[in-house]
Parts: sequence; structure tokens; C-alpha cells
Amino acid sequence: MQKGLVHEEFALKQTAPKIVGSGVMIGGDKVTVAYDLVEQMEYLYVRVVKAKELTKDVTGSCDPYVEVKVGNYKGVTKHFEKKTNPEWNYVFAFSQERLQASYIEVCVKDKDVVLDEMIGRVVFDLVDVPRRVPPDSSLAPQWYRLEDKRGEKLKKGEIMLAVWRGTQADEAFCDAWHSDAAAVGSEGISRIRGKVYLSPRLWYIRVNVIECQDLLPSEKNRQPECCVKVICGNQALKTKISPIRSVNPMWNEDLVFVVAEPFEEPLVITVEDKVGSNFEFLGKCVLPLSIVPRRLDNKPVPSKWHNLEKYTVVEGEKKETKFASKIHLRLSLDGGYHVLDESIHYSSDFKPTSKLLWKSSIGLLELGIISATGLSAMKSKDVRGTTDAYCVAKYGPKWVRTRTIIDSLSPNWNEQYTWEVHDPCTVITVGVFDNGYLQGGKCTSIGKVRIRLSTLETEKVYTHSYPLIVLHPSGVKKMGEVQLAVRFSCTSYVNMLSKYAQPLFPKMHYVHPLSISQQDFLRFQTIQILSTRLGRAEPPLKKEVVEYMLDVGSHIWSVRRAKANFFRLMYVVSPIMAVGRWFDQICHWKNPLTTILIHILFIILVLYPELILPTFFLYLFLIGIWHYRLKPRHPPHMDIHLSHAHTVFPDDLDEEFDTFPTSRGSDKVRMRYDRLRSVGGRIQTVIGDLATQGERFHSLLSWRDPRASALFLTFCLFAAIVMYVTPFQLVALLIGLYLLRHPRFRQKLPSLSTSFFKRLPARADCML
Repeated sequence: MQKGLVHEEFALKQTAPKIVGSGVMIGGDKVTVAYDLVEQMEYLYVRVVKAKELTKDVTGSCDPYVEVKVGNYKGVTKHFEKKTNPEWNYVFAFSQERLQASYIEVCVKDKDVVLDEMIGRVVFDLVDVPRRVPPDSSLAPQWYRLEDKRGEKLKKGEIMLAVWRGTQADEAFCDAWHSDAAAVGSEGISRIRGKVYLSPRLWYIRVNVIECQDLLPSEKNRQPECCVKVICGNQALKTKISPIRSVNPMWNEDLVFVVAEPFEEPLVITVEDKVGSNFEFLGKCVLPLSIVPRRLDNKPVPSKWHNLEKYTVVEGEKKETKFASKIHLRLSLDGGYHVLDESIHYSSDFKPTSKLLWKSSIGLLELGIISATGLSAMKSKDVRGTTDAYCVAKYGPKWVRTRTIIDSLSPNWNEQYTWEVHDPCTVITVGVFDNGYLQGGKCTSIGKVRIRLSTLETEKVYTHSYPLIVLHPSGVKKMGEVQLAVRFSCTSYVNMLSKYAQPLFPKMHYVHPLSISQQDFLRFQTIQILSTRLGRAEPPLKKEVVEYMLDVGSHIWSVRRAKANFFRLMYVVSPIMAVGRWFDQICHWKNPLTTILIHILFIILVLYPELILPTFFLYLFLIGIWHYRLKPRHPPHMDIHLSHAHTVFPDDLDEEFDTFPTSRGSDKVRMRYDRLRSVGGRIQTVIGDLATQGERFHSLLSWRDPRASALFLTFCLFAAIVMYVTPFQLVALLIGLYLLRHPRFRQKLPSLSTSFFKRLPARADCML
């Protein structure tokens, strides 16, 4: 495939949906204005509340349920056993564009083993159904007497209903049974509904292990080698072995964990003695997190002594020792940190844990999830493939999930969501998934979109179709397109601009920073906690969805990523190299006119040095103004060329999709290890060369080469004397003219300074 065709297939496309926010659709009612980033969808709503005095069948029992029919669509409530006054409070939503009927039939039926018997029904003409426009209150349900098949009113039996027309802006939309999910039974409806989820508030808990007193080791004549193990839920950390080997060891070591509200697991602290290769239990302390003080800054909290419980087993029974050892701890829930759950490079939030430290929001982010087209079939149905697609969007602690559109490769959601924005330099992530709940399997990712808010103009609506690009073991693949509408509204432009001068993270990250290894460990634990907590919601947000949205495993080695990052680095360095090539052309008089102009500019700047900085900043200003015409007109999106996904080799893909630890055979792993050694060898050589140049600079004054250092110091003394007696402008002028001299005055051999520098000693000869 040609490069142009590849670029076109994976490119971002401008769209023009019929929405008020983009100015494409003129006018509209209250509903359209409220949902101005999505297309208006009309629905017929039927709320079935309850029934009373239902007649019993010949057996004397009644197992009622309600069946709502509109044309070819039929919705059914759950049934109650032996109940004449059932309550359902169930809402049905029938898509108006698919309706081919003139009336609604609401039937109350008695569930039976052989044939369900109709108890009664109510019929409505669609022409008479009223329209509800939010923010009007919900339509009040009314009692309707049931009638038989001939239309005659029954003596007993009534049902409470409400029937109205509305749009997706209606409050009943999220919890309703939808006609486009008619194949899903009442038990599976909750699994396909759209919901809003909030991440639990996450805290870093710091355990400062100070010392222990009066430990009782099993061998009294041996000095114990003690360490402290702290367990918090699924997290476990150990201190180092105390350098003081006695019954009163000291550590003064910090252990940091991540916990979520509400706190469910206590802190379990045990003291262990290393005996040979084993550890002997010396005492335990269990502390609930509710007693741990909270702090907002770096001020130390008071430390406390805690008793260490120790049990001995006597004839199968635990017997507590009367004498208790003690442990000295300083515990704190640090609310001044932002608990990282996403990669720093595309995080959606930087606020600290404690709400007392939050600042006011600077704006509002609105997202319209409109539709998707050309989705790949993720599961087979009959003889064709199908997809039950839904979207998940994550920004800050708020996750949203659209409803699932059953059996469609071009679903229309038209759902709109909002978030408060506290920092413009954040990223919203939108993922598309195939719903695996109904088959009892996993949800499969179809693709994701990331949009950085700082790349958006305020108050402008961006309507684009984003390609869903996924890297498979077989190569890069486009899984379809998702159409989004995005608007970033700013409440105070001054407050937003002031954010650019503030630190990215809260103060505690700089005052008392966490190490890189701590950050990696805590982020992994944070993702596990979020997966567990969101998986317990109803409907659950599955673990595979959370991990895909948070990019778990992105730090694992990949040849493709290493190559892509190398070329990113080369792209960043390329302007410096371009300036170097341009200056070399100037020095070699490739274009005499340009070189003469540079001479004139150089002489002016030397004679008037106060013009150097103004000229430099004016030059940057003019370049920026010149590039304004080339500024991007749409948000940046996944780039397969930047990611080197279009030229990756099959074995590189197999390595990238391998599990960690590896599941491949020894021959395959040996081959990859050899290749990694080859790549690492080249990286090692480059790093060694950089280190060598730096060590040569150090050796100028270190007297490792006494003759070279003596020559350099002699030159420095001579240069200092010359600089004292010679005007600076003259020295700069002579140096500049020497660098810009004509090629006839140049020689191909290296310069004197280059030759001297390359002869300086480095420490490479001291390495094994």
C-alpha cells in the first residue's frame, strides 16, 4: 500500500454532524440546546410502575408480568410469583426512527409453564402521546383500568403507567430498556446500561518505622538481625535489616502504600528476625487506618509507641505472652500528593488527594460521543460477525460509560458528558469496547482516542472522526472510526494562563519527592485498587477495561517503542543539527551573499552588544508569527508513523505481545536476548562516547595528564592577560571573523583545539 493511502486511511477526518454546538443545525428546542454536542434522538418512553387487584387464574395464583408492544418491538418486565399487587417501576425506550406502528399495547400477562395467559391490556394511540421537554418535571403516572381483547373494561385490575415522547436528554434514558437491545433479556439489561463512575479517593499512607524495644528472640545469647514487614491489603513491603543488631534495633525508614476510601484493610506490622535463610516471627501489631492522622504538608506528625503482640503455641492453642515488646512508628495519610493512576505524559488530573488543597476550576470540558462507523466484527453470530459496542471516557476521577448498542457495526450513541477542568495541560481518554458481559466473557478493546485539552481553542467545538488504531500481533490495524464532538469552555482566561506558571504537581511532590521505584510500585497498586473497586460497581467496569484505559504494561521493553523514541529524539535534535549545517555552509561560503549579510549582522552585534538579546527574541517572535499559518486545525491523534507501527517486523510484534514473564520457548527467548544484547551494545557505545567527552572536560584541570593540564593552564593565563588589555568587542570580532573565514584560508585537517581535546585522557581505559 502506498504511503499516501496509508496516511489517508489512518488520518483524522473533519465531520459535520447535525448539532447545535457546531452551528450546523440552526434553532432547536430546549432539549437540543441542553445536548448541543450530539444529534437529537427521539424516543417513545413507557414507564410501567405497578398494578393492583389482578384477577387470579383457575389455580388461584397469579404470576404477573408486563409486555409492551410497539409495532415489531416488544419489551418485557420480570415476573412476580403469586402476587396480585406487583410493583415494577420499569421504563421502556423505543427509538422513534424505527417505529412502524400507530398505537402502543401494554399487556399484563400471567406467566405459565405451557402458555402465558393475558390478564388485561391498555392501548394508546401514538398521536395522543404528549411530549416532555426537560427541565419540565417527569410526567405523573396514572391508573388505567385493564380491558380484555374485545376492548371491554374489566371489573378488577388496574395498571399505573406513564407514556411520553422525549430524547436522550430525559432522565429516564440511562436506566431504560432500549428497543435496539430487544434481544437482551431483563436479567442482562443492567449489563448494557450507560453509567457514570467515580474513582475512590486515593491516599498515600506513609509508615515511618523508627525503632523497636525489648524484643524477645528465641535464642537469648544471639543478637537478632531484625526487619519490619508491613502489609496493607495486597501490598507488602519490608525494611532493611537494622544495622544495630540488638533487642532494641533502629531503622528510621519510610514505607509508602496507596489506600482507597472507604478504608477496608488494616495495617499489619510484623517484626521478624533473620535466622539463616528463614525469618522468625517476633511480634505483630494491627492498626486500623481510621486512627491514622491526615496531613496536608511536610510537617511531621507525632510518633507513637505500639505494643507488639506475640503468641506461642502450647498444645495446639495460642497463648499470649504477658510481656509485650514495643514498636515506635510515625504514621500519616499524606493528602498533599496526587496519587498517580495514569502515565505522567498523558495524565487527566494533577489535583492532590485532600480537597482542602484544591483550587477552583478554570473551565468545563464537554464531550459528545456521537457514533462509530466501520467497526470490526469482534464476535461471530450465525454466519456473520457482529459487535456489541460501548464507549468509556475517563477524565480525572470521573469515568463514564455509554449504553451498549447490540449487534451493530455502526452504532449511534449520541450521549453527552461534562467534566470540571482544573488544569488545561491534561488529557481525556476515550476507549471503544465490545461488550462481553452477555456471553460471560471479557470485554475486548477496539481502540482508544486521547485528546489533550491544551491543544484545543476555548469555546470552539471540534467535530472529528477519529480512527481507532490498534496494534495486533499481525500488525497495525484500523478497527473503525469513532465520531466525537469536544468543547473546552474557559470560565477565567487569566486563571487558565496562570496555570502555565505553576508547578505541574502538588507541592509535596517537590518538597518530599517519591523515588522512581516507589512511583512505579504505587502506580501498579493504584491500578489494582481501581480495577477492584470499579469492578464491584453495578454494572461493573471490568478489570481489562480499566487496565486498557490506564495503559498498563506500557513501560515493558519493546523494540518498536525503543526505535520510535529514538527517532523522536532525533526529531527534537534535528533543528540543532540543521543550524550546525547552516552555519557550516556560511563558514564555507556556499552562498556568498548570505555569508556577507551574516558578516554585517555579526559586526553590528559585536559593536552594539546590547542588541544581541533583543535581536534573538525578535527573531523567535518572527519565526512564531510565520508558523502561525501552519498551526494545527484539529487535535493531534495517534500517529502510526511516529509509533513505527507500519514498519514493525513480525518477531518484534511477537515480542511486544508476549506475556511478562515470557511464555515463549527457550530458543525464541535466546534469540531475542541476543538481539537485545546487540541493540544494548550500540546504546552502550553511544553512552560511553558521551561519558568520554565529559571526562575529557574534567581532565583539563584534574592533572591526569600533567602536560595537557599545564598547556591548558598556560593558555588560560595567556588568554586572561590578553582579555584584560584588549577590548572585548575586538576579541569577539576576531574570533567571529576567524570562524567565518573564506575556504581558501581553511585546511581539511582538524583544528588545533579539536586535536588537543581528543588527546585528553578519559577513564575508559580504567574500565574492565
